[in-house]
Amino acid sequence: MPSKTFQKPLLAVLLALGIVFPMIAANDYYIYVMSLAYIMAIAAVGLNLILGYTGQLNLAHAGFMAIGAYTVGILTVDYGVPYWAAFALAGILSAFIGFFAGLISLRLKGHFFSIFTLCVGFIIYLIIEKWDALTHGTVGIIDIPAPTGLGPIRFDNTWSQYYLVLFFLVVSMWVMSRIVNSLLGRAFLAIRNGEDLAETLGINLMRTKVLAFVLSTFYAGLAGALYAGFVRFIGPGMALESHTFDMIAFILVGGIGTLFGPLLGAVLLTWLTQSLQFLQDYRMIVFGPLLILLVMYFPQGLIGFYRQRQARRAAASAKDRRTQRAVVGTAQEARTNA
Repeated sequence: MPSKTFQKPLLAVLLALGIVFPMIAANDYYIYVMSLAYIMAIAAVGLNLILGYTGQLNLAHAGFMAIGAYTVGILTVDYGVPYWAAFALAGILSAFIGFFAGLISLRLKGHFFSIFTLCVGFIIYLIIEKWDALTHGTVGIIDIPAPTGLGPIRFDNTWSQYYLVLFFLVVSMWVMSRIVNSLLGRAFLAIRNGEDLAETLGINLMRTKVLAFVLSTFYAGLAGALYAGFVRFIGPGMALESHTFDMIAFILVGGIGTLFGPLLGAVLLTWLTQSLQFLQDYRMIVFGPLLILLVMYFPQGLIGFYRQRQARRAAASAKDRRTQRAVVGTAQEARTNA
């Protein structure tokens, strides 16, 4: 991680690049793809909280994103609820369901927890697919309204929706940075590093893990709500575990347990996937081995690799300074004895 002296300028540069991207993009399709990458990054940031910082692998994350999307779709299309009211309810409902799911599943540990959440995700998928009267079943929900305007600001084109998604991405990242750098974030890390040790430090394991699960599902719900308003069509396949595995790939490539890792991974893999579309069904033959090699040679992700290089450079620099001081000290001692 860059030193704090350079963090703020680096963040300013990244934000500036995000702002000017539509101006340098070749066409609206590139803006559309980048917007989707940002939405998936918000969901991945939420998954990274429970996976990277707390050490719990939730395989139902795509299901909670689907809950957020369907909340917006059902309320706006079937009941005429304003988009922003449905948007707020999407995050709340996802977190509410996540609370009860976490309360039950987090009593299990390790792979038992992961298997249980995989079942939760499949149950969410089945409910969406089979409950035709509520979710429209396999047909899905179409013609979901785009986000309504706020005062003079309208979100009726790709550019304005891009900046709306970018705004929520920046806010989500800022809130997550406040969480992970707080005492609560340190409690999450303590649980990840060892639950027994965390408990001896006075951390309430169940309460803290459930809180992490709820926050994670809240992020998933908001990402799903943005997705529904941006794509304007949703189907049951959105809740499949394959989308959760996509988000896990984003985290692994970017850097697990890092703030910007999910964002980096989401942007890189989304564009890589789009660039391989011409291969159609064969693109996974290229994409799969590339992902395996990346995980093999960069197990801490790209940001983790950068951190390791910085740490090695700092250690080497410190060693050189110690050597120089020792040489100078030896020379001074020799002159004194002479």
